[in-house]
Amino acid sequence: MQLGFGVPVAGSWATPSNQVRLVRRAEELGYRSVWTFQRLLAPEHPDARAGAPFYRSVHDPIVSLAYLAGQTSRIRLGLAVVNVPFFSPALLAKQLATLDAVSAGRLDVGLGLGWMREELQAVGVPPERLGARAEEFIGALRALWTDQVVTFTGRFYEIPPARFDPKPVQRPNPPLLLGGNVPAAWRRAGRLGDGWRGGSMADLTRLDAVIATVKQAAGEAGRDPDSLRFVCRGVVRVRPPGEQDRKPLVGSLDEIRGDLDGLRAQGLTEVFFDLNFDPEIGSPDADPDVSVRRAEEVLEALAPS
Repeated sequence: MQLGFGVPVAGSWATPSNQVRLVRRAEELGYRSVWTFQRLLAPEHPDARAGAPFYRSVHDPIVSLAYLAGQTSRIRLGLAVVNVPFFSPALLAKQLATLDAVSAGRLDVGLGLGWMREELQAVGVPPERLGARAEEFIGALRALWTDQVVTFTGRFYEIPPARFDPKPVQRPNPPLLLGGNVPAAWRRAGRLGDGWRGGSMADLTRLDAVIATVKQAAGEAGRDPDSLRFVCRGVVRVRPPGEQDRKPLVGSLDEIRGDLDGLRAQGLTEVFFDLNFDPEIGSPDADPDVSVRRAEEVLEALAPS
């Protein structure tokens, strides 16, 4: 199981200098990847989920990775995730092909549907049929990245006969890891994706069931289940040891390190430690210097052996 790290993109610690400092250190320590995530806005009157402190101030995920591509040389750069309703296929295809080029083929692409009602309203996309929209979007992306002359006609998207160049460095395309926490999303990942990407809401004690569903859908679609990647955000929250009913990756650094064997045994191929989702770190009200110091402790303690 490979290890990655979440780029500081949320809250007070998410400054360019801190991003470079921590991502370069992750690269030095042998981490495989670093990851960003997307939020467009914070509602004035949010529900409990949308009102989480780590969603109040979030940098753009693509621009952040483009900046870090020029500051690193080996570590892979992941989007976990960008939400397809926020883009047209042609625009996202161009941005990602360019990011793949400036990173010399180090891009991993996580795609999601979006869940925040206010964000969908702000981009002018209705919340109905998001799954069907995503499937069509993926087909358009692959056509843009692979066809010499692209023609695409669907219910949601249309591309007139055109050429799309330059193509991505990774051929036929950067890996597409499809997100989602419901069975329909897992089956979609198996049918259409290069793997599944689990988010902050994923149940880390039941990943084996998710992975089995994705693999079954891949096999039923005539694809090789063993070729798929299974990548999950690990929401790390360092706390005093010995708490009752402790969730995976919450507790002391020794306890968190011990949790990795359980994730590996379930079939996960990669987990990335993300401190953005700790309200003590990813909030605009957190002390940024303390957050960076705590992140460096986590990087060192959990580094690949």
